[in-house]
Formats: sequence, C-alpha cells, structure tokens
Amino acid sequence: MGNSRSRVGQSFCSQFLPEEQAEIDRLFDALSSDKNSPNVSSKSFSLKALQNHVGEALPPEMVTRLYDGMRRVDLTGKAKGPSENVSQEQFTASMSHLLKGNSKEKSLMIMKMISATEGPVKAREVQKFTEDLVGSVVHVLSHRQELRGWTGKEAPGPAPRVQVLAAQLLSEVKLQDGKRLLGPQWLDYDCDRAVIEDWVFRVPHVAIFLSVVICKGFLVLCSSLDLTTLVPECQVDQGRGFESILDVLSVMYINAQLPREQRHRWRLLFSSELHGHSFSQLCGHITHRGPCVAVLEDHDKHVFGGFASCSWEVKPQFQGDNRCFLFSICPSMAVYTHTGYNDHYMYLNHGQQTIPNGLGMGGQHNYFGLWVDVDFGKGHSRAKPTCTTYSSPQLSAQENFQFDKMEVWAVGDPSEEQLAKGNKSILDADPEAQALLEISGHSRHSEGLREVPDDE
Repeated sequence: MGNSRSRVGQSFCSQFLPEEQAEIDRLFDALSSDKNSPNVSSKSFSLKALQNHVGEALPPEMVTRLYDGMRRVDLTGKAKGPSENVSQEQFTASMSHLLKGNSKEKSLMIMKMISATEGPVKAREVQKFTEDLVGSVVHVLSHRQELRGWTGKEAPGPAPRVQVLAAQLLSEVKLQDGKRLLGPQWLDYDCDRAVIEDWVFRVPHVAIFLSVVICKGFLVLCSSLDLTTLVPECQVDQGRGFESILDVLSVMYINAQLPREQRHRWRLLFSSELHGHSFSQLCGHITHRGPCVAVLEDHDKHVFGGFASCSWEVKPQFQGDNRCFLFSICPSMAVYTHTGYNDHYMYLNHGQQTIPNGLGMGGQHNYFGLWVDVDFGKGHSRAKPTCTTYSSPQLSAQENFQFDKMEVWAVGDPSEEQLAKGNKSILDADPEAQALLEISGHSRHSEGLREVPDDE
C-alpha cells in the first residue's frame, strides 16, 4: 500500500514544475515542523499548524475549509473517513488540484471543502462556500496590501458586495435539468460533482479566486499569480482624497469583461465629486480619451453604468462598436452585451436644438438603456422589457432617476493621439459652437483657463 500511495502522490507531483514542487515541499516542511503541534507526526501537519502559518491573512473559516478539504483527500481509495492530520501526499495532491488541476480536479477539492460526506451537496452549501471564497479574496488582498489603490471596505448599499458577487457567480450554476440557481427557492436543490465541474469550467473567477486565496494566503507560488489583470491599478490624479463608488470586488467584476489589453490600469477622467455637477465638465474630461467605463449611483443606491469601447466624441450621431456593454453592480451584478439588433452603442451630444443633448448608451432617442441628461443629475433607463441594443433591463430603481455620483474611468494605456486630443477644449471638438460664439461677439473664456496636462 505504501508503494501505491507513493505512486499516486508522484503522479500529482508531476503537475508542478521542479522548482514549484520544491517550493511546495518547503512549505510542507515548515507546516509539519510546527512547534505548537508536538503530538503530530513529522510527516503530517495539524489545523493549528496551518492557522499559525497563515495568521490573519485569511479568515478562519477559509483556513478550516482548506484544511478539511486536504485531509479528506483519499489517495488509496480505501479510507473510511478523513485523516486526523494532512500528510505530504494529501497536501501535494490538494495543492496540485487547486492550483494546477483541470475543472474536474478542482471540483473534487471544492466538494471536499464543502462537505465531509460523499455525494451531492445542497445549493445553499455551495452558496456559503462561494461567499467565503469571495470574502477571502478581499481579505487576503487587503491584508497583503495588494488592492492596487482600490478600497476593500464594504461599499454602502442594500446588500454587501461580497454577497452580490457571490450571487452572480452562483447564478452561473446549471442544475441537472439545465435550470440555474436564481433565487432562494433553489437553495435546497442538490448539486453533484458534474454540476460543480461544469460551473468551474464555465466561470473562470472560481479557479482564479482559489489561486489568489492559496498563493497569497499561504505565501506560496506567488510568482505564478498575475494580479495585474484581476485588479487593475487605480490612478487618480487629484491631490485630495477620493472615494470611488466602486469597491475592489465591483472593479474585478467589470474588469473581467473588458478586452484583456485594457485590464491592467484604470485612470479617473471625471468624478462629479471632484469636478462638479456639470455636463460641460463631463464632456470636457472624457472626450477623445480612449475606451472608458462610466458608472453612477442613483438616489436609491442602485449602481450601474456602461463600457465605451471607443473614445467619446461630441456629435449628433451614434458611435462605438459591439464591444460596448451595459452593467449593473447593485443591487445585483450583471453584464449586458450587444444583441445585434442595432448599432446604437454610444451617444454624446451637447448644444443642439432639435435632438437630445446628453450621454446615452443603447436603445434610441428619448428611450435609452442608460441616459445622463444635459441637465446633470437627471437621467433615465428605459427598457420594456429590455433595451434593444444590449438586452438590458431597467438599471435604475426608477425609470426616470436622479443621481449625485458619477465617475468615468479610462481603461488601459492611452495613445499619444488620445493624450493630445484629451487636452483640447470641448469647443475644439465642436467648430460650429466655436463659430457661433465668435459670431455672437463672445470670447472663449476657456482659452485662459485650460488645465495643465495631466502626467499620465
């Protein structure tokens, strides 16, 4: 039996590169030599040893889940229950499954982290696991000071963002009959191994979050974990304090929907808090600045917005392409992509008499999926039943809403052309408006008030 265990253990080891396996072995040696676990064999480690190693980097419930999952691994197929402690073979196999495994191997470990019994688990148990996982990601990144400028504090609102993101991930679970886990009525349904495997395969965040929790929680194989596309760098040029509408979980969710080359950095272009409640200020700060994310919070605490795949331009025509999308963050997280029905992706107009003035995404004039009026602080989200461009429902609590908070973030790196154009006055982008000013005898007061170009 010993040879059988060695062979199984060695097969798991093969998933790690030699230098990675050496790091895993060093971690096991440190855990198994913990002086606070005197009664444990040198070839295994206890829960206390793992808790001592992790310290406050992870919530206690996640440390226990990981430990229980490891000791429930049966390498021989003959175990009658979990082992008392975690052996080196169990540890290596568990780490291999969680960090290097395919969806089948990862789902095996998730099932063991959820329940000590074989067979299906209840959907409510999967829900609790998912909430623990999401919460642990924020916890460990905050503890390791790797939030990259974002806040890990819970954003105000009707539901904690940990629960909101966990609910979004759970909504992707498909039960055996093809139905999804939408709403509390599904929490008593059984989820078997095939359901969890399918979920892990289709929802990359589950595996990514597991890797973050283990690598940053245990401080092992950190070089193999690239956080730059998971948590973009937050750049705010203002010298005074600024608190975004978005917390780190909201940013992670939206960021994952962006083109990969734009996920590493977000730069604040406009904030109603910093730049004032002015549609002219909004236009002046966001035009010709490349792809960006607009987000606002209405008076009922609904948080929603859209991704503009191209630079905003002030003009009476629709603009953008099918990479644009609308999204909701609170009270639920969801993304709504193009339907192909029309090309009304983006719209930005100012100073016109016969057509709407404001910023819109999706739908049509006076019936946008998302609309910010030129009378800044007012907007609408109209969808009966859904927006024709994005198939989004009404995003705001009220169809005609009011808001105080709005932000626009440029994503990715700006081109030289975007940097140059971004420093122009709004009147530079609208020669007709400039000409009208000159004909009426008014001077361009903004000429002497141009901002010093930002150091991007």
